[in-house]
Amino acid sequence: MSEDADIRVGFVPLLDSAILVSAVVKGFAREEGLVVALRREPSWSSIRDRLAVGALDAAHILAPMPIAANLGLFPLSPSLIAPFAMGLGGNAVTVSNGVAHELEQAGAVETLDAGVVGRALKAVVVARRGRGLPALRFGVVYSFSGHNFELRFWLAACGIDPDRDVEIVVLPPPQMPAALADGQIDGFCAGEPWNTAAVRWGAGRLATVKARIWRSSPEKVLGVSRPWAEDNPAALDAFVRALYRAALWCADKGNHAELARILAAPRFLDVDPQLLMTGLTGAMEVAPGRIITVDDFFLTAAKAATFPWQSHALWFYSQMVRWGYCSHSPHNTLIARDSYRPDLYRRALRGLGAPLPGANLKVEGALLAPTPVGAANSSLVLGPDGFFDGHIFDPDRIDDYIREQMAARVPDVRGG
Repeated sequence: MSEDADIRVGFVPLLDSAILVSAVVKGFAREEGLVVALRREPSWSSIRDRLAVGALDAAHILAPMPIAANLGLFPLSPSLIAPFAMGLGGNAVTVSNGVAHELEQAGAVETLDAGVVGRALKAVVVARRGRGLPALRFGVVYSFSGHNFELRFWLAACGIDPDRDVEIVVLPPPQMPAALADGQIDGFCAGEPWNTAAVRWGAGRLATVKARIWRSSPEKVLGVSRPWAEDNPAALDAFVRALYRAALWCADKGNHAELARILAAPRFLDVDPQLLMTGLTGAMEVAPGRIITVDDFFLTAAKAATFPWQSHALWFYSQMVRWGYCSHSPHNTLIARDSYRPDLYRRALRGLGAPLPGANLKVEGALLAPTPVGAANSSLVLGPDGFFDGHIFDPDRIDDYIREQMAARVPDVRGG
């Protein structure tokens, strides 16, 4: 990695590194006067540690990671801010062929509907327990990941206790398909292209997708060392502008084939470009030869996909509290909220004429249809963004939300 770089940035080989990678490869960063050194990392713990010791200035990171770091939940907890989001969606839940067959027997046939699949999964969990079989084991990419929290949210809403009825383990994303094929896990929640890889390699089938659990929901953000950001405001602004321009380029369907070729290169994801086209187009291969098109599977620009909504940060925080990763307090709530920095996003992009949300937070899950935001921002359209169970998250009522979720203990599946 060049010592002459203006900013040293890490990434994990995933489809949703697209904005970051294209900002460098397509020259947007250079046009903003920046030299960016990209470093591919094998896991999220590696990203965490390199940020902590100052080997990286910034990284493509899991959306909950800045919050967890600022709450001191890591062994090494760097001070991080998130001034930019790397898109919406991009995850899926994939299960083994055996579990997929059980889901079909329980009524989840040719569907990615999170409610239908979740009810079938509960029936499978109950039936397996009745036969004395071990609990299903699901892989997630990191404890402080959208994958972990959306999987837990989905399971609990369907009557499955994620801490009692199944086992959840951590694996790096590229290892998921092989672990599924070897029987080490029964399913996993990860970003593309590793779900498609598991299907293409015959290891499993898609069960549901992030966009059907919480539509238009956050996944990765740009995590920046707070000291670096404070010492280099002009460089940070230039980098955010480069990323925004790259996000628009990635969103153009005419660029998807080129984007897939760029990401597929050995220095980035090192995969067949065709593995990446499913996630870019939303034409998800749920089983060999079976396609289901998912609206908004992965968005890089539409629906304010790059805006760091503080309500997103607070929802992740609510799940950290719900599942016992941290305690709830007014102080912790402010730490979580202020880990995301929409003020820096606006500062960087104001001169580009980009449509900018006027608020820092919004009620999550309340938009049932595409909704223009404000007369002055007529080109900015948000939603739909619903949670699959119909509930909403109002960040102004976060105390009530956390209280209600923690009180709603999932009944023991042995009782049905």
